Amino acid sequence: MPPDLVSQLVRLSGRAGPPTVLKDTRVLVIRVGDVVVKAHPAGTDEAELKARLEVRLPGLLLEPLGTDRVGDRIVTIWPAGEPLTPDDLETPPWEEGGRLLARLHAQPLPAGLPPMGGPARVTRAVAQLEPGDLPRKAYQTLDLRQRAYGLAHGDWHLGQLIRLDGAWLLIDPDDLGYGDPAWDLARPAAWFASGLVSPDEWNRFLGSYLAAGGTAVSPGDPWRELDGPARALTVQLAATAMATARRDNTALDEAAEALISSCERILATPPPS
Repeated sequence: MPPDLVSQLVRLSGRAGPPTVLKDTRVLVIRVGDVVVKAHPAGTDEAELKARLEVRLPGLLLEPLGTDRVGDRIVTIWPAGEPLTPDDLETPPWEEGGRLLARLHAQPLPAGLPPMGGPARVTRAVAQLEPGDLPRKAYQTLDLRQRAYGLAHGDWHLGQLIRLDGAWLLIDPDDLGYGDPAWDLARPAAWFASGLVSPDEWNRFLGSYLAAGGTAVSPGDPWRELDGPARALTVQLAATAMATARRDNTALDEAAEALISSCERILATPPPS
């Protein structure tokens, strides 16, 4: 990161006290006191991000406190809330996530929103790999076309939940947009299909989503809608893990190995027509 970027984000926070770096990848996210400040990647489409940030869903989606800019990077400022803790991860809040997604998918589609960012994230992840890498080969079999159109988060996982004033909320609307809401269930589905989430956890998540009125998948055959998006998220996660291990010169962990094994199955098993 640029050496003075953190200090500039601290200044924009309007808070005193030492910053805590929460994330430093394509984005830089810090916490200062009771706010979180996020520097978005250079080249972020300002009009698209603005349209996403203007969506107001009280009690469902965290609202920004403000926006600013540092050089060529857009900066957003947010209430800090309470992120997931190690205790939460002992019994992950799958039910809360499922219910929030069901509520999100029931909202009318706001005018002017761009497409949700899920498919683009898959393509970016694979672009980091060499042509012969297994996830990149599996990518060639994917169909990223959207089969339905509604409001979708675009990058949902458990880390996109926080508690604020005792209530769970969705965060990070960077990929919010119109598209197939089944993509919001695809990361847990990919984990489940790769053996990284237990059947009980998967059933808790999917069951709470359906019980709350979620309509992205069919109750009797959810994989009819989930198969394609789950394949895509498997490829994305495997590609990201492989690229990270290669960059850091580290071995793949068990989760990455499971996802890459799933890519082998994707190559061996054509998607349903």
